Amino acid sequence: MSKKNCTFAPEFDASAMYKSTDKICDLMAHEEDAIQIISRFGLEMGVGEQTIAEVCEAHDVHTPTFLAIVNYKVFHQRAIPEDIDLPTLQRYLRNAHTYFLDFRLPRLRRALVEAIIPADPTTKIPGLILRCYDEFVDEIRTHIEHENEGRYDEHEHDDQRITDKLTEIKNLIIKYYPSQEEQSSISNHQSPITYLLIGVMSDLWHTELDFADHCAIEDDILRPALSQENVHGHRRHIMPQTEELSEREKDVLIQVVKGLSNKEIADVLCISMHTVISHRKNIARKLNIHSTAGLTIYAIVNKLVDLNSLE
Repeated sequence: MSKKNCTFAPEFDASAMYKSTDKICDLMAHEEDAIQIISRFGLEMGVGEQTIAEVCEAHDVHTPTFLAIVNYKVFHQRAIPEDIDLPTLQRYLRNAHTYFLDFRLPRLRRALVEAIIPADPTTKIPGLILRCYDEFVDEIRTHIEHENEGRYDEHEHDDQRITDKLTEIKNLIIKYYPSQEEQSSISNHQSPITYLLIGVMSDLWHTELDFADHCAIEDDILRPALSQENVHGHRRHIMPQTEELSEREKDVLIQVVKGLSNKEIADVLCISMHTVISHRKNIARKLNIHSTAGLTIYAIVNKLVDLNSLE
């Protein structure tokens, strides 16, 4: 049974944390994130009955740093030790970057294509969802490249926006993915596409959680280690409530979807550019949609624009 037996306890139980003398096979067998953690430290399976310390020392991995990540991810332990080894921690984070860019994100895109492309071919929504995903991947690639270069402070506030974009993609699928007509003979059964879509949604969810944890490690362990300060705490992710757009905001949204610039929108609607920018900020805030592709999906589904007019 997992040592994480205080999940719903009001106070953190320090005695439940993993220690260097615990067998690493128990950690790997009982904790959901353990296999992922050890792989990012360059450790492998086939560990026998060795302790965490024995395996770490054999692979030149700093044991306190390994335990800090494990206990942070498993128990959300906020008391980060002062003897973090920066090279070990940075190697862990760079391996995570490689995993996201070379494996998880490309695989997720392939699954997304397989699940959503068979939808109704008369709608642009599947293609727009893919465009949202590609924009997200481009942003996360830039973010990761800067971190690999040690430019952590340059994008200090990007993490929340990136995880918000993953949430946005999930919401676009949930709200606007076109339903498929099924033959009456199989109307009581789920189609293979349905199973694929369920798998994609699960992958999106786990990717969002994994990247959020990764960013939290950078914020709560890496940055304090770099600055030799102890900064604790976790960000709370609060989803804003969708609000109704005003008639003027709908007018601005229609012009945005048509591809007009802020100046062109101002000219068409006879308002100032400052007012256009203000309306666009309100639209993004109210809908929790920040990409043009996402706004286009919203406008199509809510019949604010004619699909043929976007050809």
